[in-house]
This record gives sequence, C-alpha cells and structure tokens, in this order.
Amino acid sequence: MRPVLPSPPVDRVAAWVRSAPGTHIWLLIIGVTSLVIAGASEGLEHFLLHRTSSNIHELNRHPLSSLLISGFWIENPASFVLYAVLFELVHANVERWLGTWRWLLTVGAAHITATLASQELLLLAIEGHRLPRSMSHVVDIGVSYGLAAAAGLLTYRLPPPWRYLYLAAVVGFFGIPLLSGATFTDIGHAIALILGLAAWALTPGAGADGAAGGAGDAGRNATPGHPPPDR
Repeated sequence: MRPVLPSPPVDRVAAWVRSAPGTHIWLLIIGVTSLVIAGASEGLEHFLLHRTSSNIHELNRHPLSSLLISGFWIENPASFVLYAVLFELVHANVERWLGTWRWLLTVGAAHITATLASQELLLLAIEGHRLPRSMSHVVDIGVSYGLAAAAGLLTYRLPPPWRYLYLAAVVGFFGIPLLSGATFTDIGHAIALILGLAAWALTPGAGADGAAGGAGDAGRNATPGHPPPDR
C-alpha cells in the first residue's frame, strides 16, 4: 500500500475557494471595481463613487440598482487587501458553515436593511435641520454591513468560552462608536451586527433538532458551499 501524500498547496487553495464560491466571486468583483477606481481620473472616480452609492439621492432615483451595486465597491482601493483578509476570515468561514444560500440570505438582508435604516435616519436628521441637505449625496458604498452581519453569525461557530470573548470584542468594536458621536454608517454597522446575531435560527445547531440538522448538513457537503462540519 502506497502512503497517502498530502495535497499540493495549489490543490488546497483551490478546494478552499470552491468551498466558499459566493465569498470569492464577491471578492473578485470588488477587486475589479477597486482596480477601476484606482485607475480612474479624479472626475471619473467622483462620478463612479456617487453613481454607485446607496445614498438618499440614488435610492430615490434608482432604489433597486443602488442597493445592489453599492455592495460591490469600496471607496479606497488601498483597503482591498484588508477586506480580502476579512473576507477569508469571516465570510468564507460562515459560508462554508451555513452553505452559500443561507449565508447570502443573511448578508444580503443585512446590507439592505442597514442601508435603508441608516439612510432613513440620515433623512430625518436632514429634515430636522440637524445635518445639511448636501448629506443626501454622501458616498455610501462598501461591503461593511454584510461583513458586520457575518461577524455576528460567526459567534455561533465558536465554542465557549471563545464564543463569549469573541462576542464581547465584536460588540465593543461596533458598539463603542455609538457612544462617541456615531455617524449614520456606525448605526448601520450596529443594525447589521444585530441582524447577524438574530439569524441564529439559520445555523446548523439551532433548535431541538440541531443534531438531525447537522447530519443533514453533512449530507449536503458534496456540493460547494456545504462543507462538512468540523468535528
């Protein structure tokens, strides 16, 4: 019997990418749009960032497209490496655990809800003359709302006591800005985090039939986005 050799690094990387297809397709698109922004003139960059924003102005003109497109751009292309690391640590692990569709449902709902809620609060502040009307054109793009929701969901993936330490760190990271002059984006992050934590019912171990659900998840592992649960 010949010894089983470990898989080459390229094969392991390819297997990891296939196990979280949604995360890596999303990251690829963000990489492309970041290159577009990095190579654009100042005028074109200004146009693209504002046209793809989900701010009050664009939501009134193009509600559906602005909600969708805004999730594929980041304002500063230099931040792409940081986002790539966070996608691998957070999104990829949550997608592998939940499966692509449950992961996508959670982050998509969080992105839309946090965007609409934060922009509604901004509109109320503008109408109450607490903020200038020019804020209705503010750049509001990025992937951070979905990332905050996935970070909340990841809480349930960790065993105690790490779960509680991680939860305290995440709540502190997104909660402290609320106590020190929160912006509408900070409020959106907090809403997205709460939605991620509230999505516990989508996790494999939720409910009394968690064991049966775990077995069912294991049975779906032959397809991308449904990896075997770690033992």
